[in-house]
Amino acid sequence: MWATPSQLKTKGIIGMNRRNIRYIGRYNDRRLYPLVDDKLQTKLLAKRYGITTPDLIGTVTNQFSVKHIAEMVAGHPGFVIKPAKGSGGKGILVVEHQDAEGYIKPSGHRLHREDLERHVSNILSGLYSLGGSPDVAVVESLIDFDESLSEYTYEGVPDIRVIVFKGYPVMAMMRLSTAASDGKANLHQGAVGVGLDIATGTALRGVQFDRTRVDHPDTGHELSSLQIPDWEVLLTLAANCYEMTGLGYLGTDMVLDRRHGPMLLELNARPGLAIQMANGEGLRPRLDLIERQDEGIGVDARVAFSRQHFARRGELQEAVA
Repeated sequence: MWATPSQLKTKGIIGMNRRNIRYIGRYNDRRLYPLVDDKLQTKLLAKRYGITTPDLIGTVTNQFSVKHIAEMVAGHPGFVIKPAKGSGGKGILVVEHQDAEGYIKPSGHRLHREDLERHVSNILSGLYSLGGSPDVAVVESLIDFDESLSEYTYEGVPDIRVIVFKGYPVMAMMRLSTAASDGKANLHQGAVGVGLDIATGTALRGVQFDRTRVDHPDTGHELSSLQIPDWEVLLTLAANCYEMTGLGYLGTDMVLDRRHGPMLLELNARPGLAIQMANGEGLRPRLDLIERQDEGIGVDARVAFSRQHFARRGELQEAVA
């Protein structure tokens, strides 16, 4: 059923215009955008601030170096090739393992050396970059994601999006890859979005293709038992990105590595609004509350504030109660 504008306003739902003018336009200085629009810059910046990210294997910056990609990834069982300036998950190639005959994606599809070279060449030409500008191919180690989450995802690494406003974590969701999304954690391609309680990291509500879900469409595993390990550490990492970038309205994307715990994957200065649907709640009341807080509050205090004021019980818990 469609909701009327007045119903959306009552629920505190914000739209693109309000997001762009009230929050992004007011709190995000455009000169800082390159820090998050370029994944390589983000990675190097995070390293300076002591924030863990996937290991950098190398970069390819020109067409002459494309033919060396196979040598670069030799000895790495799994790896990811992505455009530095890509968006929406476009141009990300995940190789789960390799053998003498080629490179195997999570789906089992086999690639060969020329496939890697073609993909890297396309990245450099700007096929996946913002505005089609020439780009750099970033090659990273494959994330060894936490086994406790394996039943909640299909052929891909689940990630966690946290909206951070003025350094406060205000809303979070986990994106679970599916067969429909080709193993990518992209809601527009069919991944499942699961709203998360800011206080505990437990699942609140599941959605796929704008419809509610209580289980994963491929594994069949119910979503109500989902709880993110190291939740406070993850929120603290997200909140630290405010000081790291200087951006007041920010989307932080993180993953849970088996050995390293929460890791920063990338940042977004124009985060989407589907997180409201996954949570079944609008952002506006939370953003309004943050705007009324004093400046100069430390990271730990901001995280504690968010956990106290934004705690809630969701539909998935009520369904199994």
